[in-house]
Amino acid sequence: MTKHDWVANGQTIHYTATAGNLLINDDNDKPNGSIFYVAYTEDGADAKNRPVTFCYNGGPGSATIWLHMGSFGPVRVVTDSPDATKPPPFQVVTNTSSLIDKTDLVFIDAPMTGFSKLVGKGTSKDFAGVDEDIHAFEKFIVRYITLNERWNSPKFLFGESYGTPRSAALVALLQDDGIQFNGVTLLSSILNYGVRSPGYDTQYIAYLPSYTAIAYYYKKGKHTGSMADAVQAAREFARGPYTEALDQGDKLPAAQMDAVAAKMSDLTGLSVQYLKEAKLRVAPTRFRKELLRGDDRILGRYDARFEGFDTDSAGENPAYDPSDTGPAGPFVGAFHDYIQKELKYMSTAPYVLSARFGQAWDMTHRPSGVMQGGGGGGGGAQSQPDTAVDLSDAMRKNPKLHVFSANGYFDLATPFFMTEYDLSHMLLPSSLVDNIMFGYYPSGHMVYLNTEAQKMMKVDLDRFYNESLAK
Repeated sequence: MTKHDWVANGQTIHYTATAGNLLINDDNDKPNGSIFYVAYTEDGADAKNRPVTFCYNGGPGSATIWLHMGSFGPVRVVTDSPDATKPPPFQVVTNTSSLIDKTDLVFIDAPMTGFSKLVGKGTSKDFAGVDEDIHAFEKFIVRYITLNERWNSPKFLFGESYGTPRSAALVALLQDDGIQFNGVTLLSSILNYGVRSPGYDTQYIAYLPSYTAIAYYYKKGKHTGSMADAVQAAREFARGPYTEALDQGDKLPAAQMDAVAAKMSDLTGLSVQYLKEAKLRVAPTRFRKELLRGDDRILGRYDARFEGFDTDSAGENPAYDPSDTGPAGPFVGAFHDYIQKELKYMSTAPYVLSARFGQAWDMTHRPSGVMQGGGGGGGGAQSQPDTAVDLSDAMRKNPKLHVFSANGYFDLATPFFMTEYDLSHMLLPSSLVDNIMFGYYPSGHMVYLNTEAQKMMKVDLDRFYNESLAK
């Protein structure tokens, strides 16, 4: 444990940082996993009134270095985003957008990532799956709130990317075990894998508003008004004429093809000829290569504000993701320096950024209710998880549960239009619909890489916590 002060915005928070591991047990009550975490807790706070937020990245198989060192912890890494950050030395500074003024924060590395590791007779099969992962996090949270006497504290989950389907299912599972939560933050969501099946047109419709936002950012296409205006026009076009055109398949009349291609070109900045040759269907990888083809640049997948150079300009798909390679170095280097020198945590084991489960990850999922042997919850095991089912179940059982969906306009990994669809198709009663709050930011998958967007999201999160904690 180490003692620190957070001083920002006219406030001072005295807090304790705890870096360590907690053991979790298998179904035979034998330890099979050691889960690494870093907790930031306000000194002298009344646990009954002080919220605690459990934070994690996704993958599946990603360590939580990104949220920990970039988002809303008490410190953050300085990057040159959206440019590639210059080499070391890297800088860690006070995070003036931190949530430490609102809540204690517990950053958790998923099993077999970061400094989390297998113990005893534990194997990767114990954790490499949708439901296995959810149960591991449930066990960690139960153990944490027990050891730290936080059972009666207000509780929140904060997941990014694959951390969002984890959160949706986890909050329902915890609730079924009698652990009620106040709120869930979903950053860059992918809740329903089933609607992303190859061979269907859903993904093309889902990405169109994101393409429009990115085209607006690069001053491509034909737009009037604000970016929000352009995005709204794209939503309406995607739901209407674009969906109607794709639904006709090969029987789409030539005149309608021409009209839809012309409107798509205005929105996305891609040429009419290219769109017609692609049969109006442009995958995100091709969009990343095509939009700036004449400028000899490729775009990032996680954040299209990042630009890069490819080996040639003639290919159809980019060779790499500049929004992945650009910020990686400073996060890794700064994290190791910070945790050793500031948090006094020493480990001879390597810090695993990503446990590459690949095809070994079991996507089978039993939604809430079914997982516990009860009724409802989706009607059985799913081969492609739809955890919006779980979140819907949790919200109906706990009508005071609040959800905040945070979205980057320039995210080509988890497009915001699909998130809107997932969260608006949970069959909630009308009285609960307003329990879901949305935020949109001029950034990508990792919204916080744009510090101005991070400030905007902090304002929204302050409001979200206030509303979630209101009696």
